[in-house]
Amino acid sequence: MKIVYMGTPDFSVGSLEALIKAGHEITAVVTQPDKAKGRSGQVQCSPVKECAVRYGIPVFQPVRIKTPEAIEELKKYEADIYVVAAFGQILSRQILEMPRFGCVNIHASLLPKYRGAAPINQCIIDGEKETGITIMQMDAGVDTGDILAQKKVIIEDKETAATLFDKLAQAGAKLIVEALPLIEKGEVTPVRQDESLASHVKMMDKSMGKIDWMQDAVCIERLVRGLNPWPSAYTFGQNKSVKIWRSDALEGDAGSDAQPGTIVSVTKDFFDVACGKGILRIYELQLEGKKRMDTKSFLLGNQWKAGMILG
Repeated sequence: MKIVYMGTPDFSVGSLEALIKAGHEITAVVTQPDKAKGRSGQVQCSPVKECAVRYGIPVFQPVRIKTPEAIEELKKYEADIYVVAAFGQILSRQILEMPRFGCVNIHASLLPKYRGAAPINQCIIDGEKETGITIMQMDAGVDTGDILAQKKVIIEDKETAATLFDKLAQAGAKLIVEALPLIEKGEVTPVRQDESLASHVKMMDKSMGKIDWMQDAVCIERLVRGLNPWPSAYTFGQNKSVKIWRSDALEGDAGSDAQPGTIVSVTKDFFDVACGKGILRIYELQLEGKKRMDTKSFLLGNQWKAGMILG
């Protein structure tokens, strides 16, 4: 099939490469404009643009895809279908109706659950045991279109957003390659989403990472994994921010009388913090302005003791 591919982050790259290797003709790649990043302000292009350039595919980077000028540019690229994966802009109805087979989206959840911008993070934070990939026929709503194909992916006990991201990207690449020939042959039966089961997640931001020690240790441990690597879970100690990278939730009574946020014990390899319910055992962390390190290395240079209060 002739495809216009729309995507921006790392998640989108695997599916683009899989479509190329499967023999589809990518007539253009549409991605977000280059942006200045980091303290240096150096302008960087998206991972999807880097991939497109590598394969010699034309790249279109509209600031707003809905403008008449952008739509006229899109019309220059012949396509049977538009494939969208984490593009970052909402398509107008006019764009959705331009290709013969419309537009399909590779979404990182089992729709109708976890519509929106951050399904990978949120399903870990919520303690889900499985998630997956949905190939969806796009409509005017946000992730509300008919389901064309789905594949489940198990969430492991210590899964982080980073590891689940990679698993879902691979699953999405495989599923879109399987689905497109069936779509072309008319062998897919679209399934309407059950609105009674729908949920929606907001875009992640740094404020979501602030640890509330009044919460259960289990919930905080899931937050740590769900926000790893970005925006990361954090607290404050000795007037400095501290990111928590790896931890365990202990559900016993130890430290149950301590104020939530209190370090109740310290060993050479970890320290325990009282929560609203249970204990969070911390194995890896990062002090403001320092490198990420295991707790053993951290304690060699920082005198954190039992009784100290975080938060």
